[in-house]
Amino acid sequence: MRVTIIGTGYVGLVTGACLAELGNEVFCLDLDQSKVDILNNGGIPIHEPGLHDVVTRNRAAGRLTFSTDIAASVAHGEVQFIAVGTPPDEDGSADLQYVLAAARNIGKHMNGFKVIVDKSTVPVGTADRVKDAICAELDARKSVAGFSVVSNPEFLKEGAAVEDFMRPDRIVIGCDETEDGERARRTMRALYAPFNRNHERTFWMDVRSAEFTKYAANAMLATRISFMNEMANLADRVGADIEAVRHGIGSDPRIGYSFLYAGCGYGGSCFPKDVQALERTARDNDQQLLILHAVEAVNNRQKHVLGEKIFARFGNDLRGRHFAVWGLAFKPNTDDMREAPSRVLLRQLIERGASAAVYDPVAMKEAERAINLDFADDPEARARIRFCTSQNDAVQDADALAIVTEWKTFRSPDFERLKSRLKTPVIFDGRNLFEPEVMALAGFEYHGIGRSVRTRT
Repeated sequence: MRVTIIGTGYVGLVTGACLAELGNEVFCLDLDQSKVDILNNGGIPIHEPGLHDVVTRNRAAGRLTFSTDIAASVAHGEVQFIAVGTPPDEDGSADLQYVLAAARNIGKHMNGFKVIVDKSTVPVGTADRVKDAICAELDARKSVAGFSVVSNPEFLKEGAAVEDFMRPDRIVIGCDETEDGERARRTMRALYAPFNRNHERTFWMDVRSAEFTKYAANAMLATRISFMNEMANLADRVGADIEAVRHGIGSDPRIGYSFLYAGCGYGGSCFPKDVQALERTARDNDQQLLILHAVEAVNNRQKHVLGEKIFARFGNDLRGRHFAVWGLAFKPNTDDMREAPSRVLLRQLIERGASAAVYDPVAMKEAERAINLDFADDPEARARIRFCTSQNDAVQDADALAIVTEWKTFRSPDFERLKSRLKTPVIFDGRNLFEPEVMALAGFEYHGIGRSVRTRT
């Protein structure tokens, strides 16, 4: 099948590469010439495990093309995926300018029936706005080309996106109950047929329900994280161990273990903006989502918890203090720094006069760009952050180590070497990588999240 992908970010690039891997002829459009040049020269503009190999293999086979040519992209695909960014607007709503621009471009150039697929995470009712934008362009051209707008939200985890696409637990597709909608349903069924051979993974529904499903799913996951973070903060107060609690409640099949890990808050491009966008949708419909308002408030508060533990131990005035930070990306296996808790921690430390040595296995380039922006108005403060080439380099002569991202490489360090490099053997573990009892026996002062239980005798 001939498929066009509009946008080569996380969602668009993974979707295009994986559909090409299944034998489709995929044309990926992006208006950023520098990004297209990177892709055409064999590079990948994002870090996503396994993606480079899939892109390289399918470019070589001639099934995957990258271009800035809008007219060629519309002419190519019978299916047009819109996979552009929907960043949060100032009021928390999703900014649809790129989605609607893509729709207008399709309307300007299409000459035959097209299935228009909203792959971007968009508010309920966006398909109607996409349809109106395309119709306006067709009317201006006096064209009668047919089309149908479909909602097919993505459920890809950064760091495991290729695996998630190729082995989906569900495929959600919303179609209209019209003749064109039925034609689109047949097309989408054929496109996703390879995933349904063993058992049916597709959930068919109306367009608005499909749009809503994506937001509801992310809101539920964010809620679980914030719930456990609140429980962890209380566990610290009452002397309980949140890891023991997690095992105790996760064993209940009605609850399960997923997304029950306490930590220093969630970040990334999805949960923060999707929770805000869903709250905005509720306000626009005269409803308050009290739980989601609390979820967001808890998460914003949780990003400060690690810093507050450091202040409790070393005092509010950190002038002359030096800290090591392991992990900068918002999660492992990605270089994404959007809404990363590390940025909040660094701001807390630097504003109180400390210096910091930081390290991330993958995100150093993107982290430096993001942190330079964070401190653009204060070059002196920015100068107190040093980007290191290794995790061992980062901890040299530090007063303490703070762990912000749970990369595997941080899980089993040489503790004796680590202790010898630190000025004081103090660890603030924002992801609960280690056991408090083990750390005590190794001679470390250990501060986790919700793990205040002392060594048992």
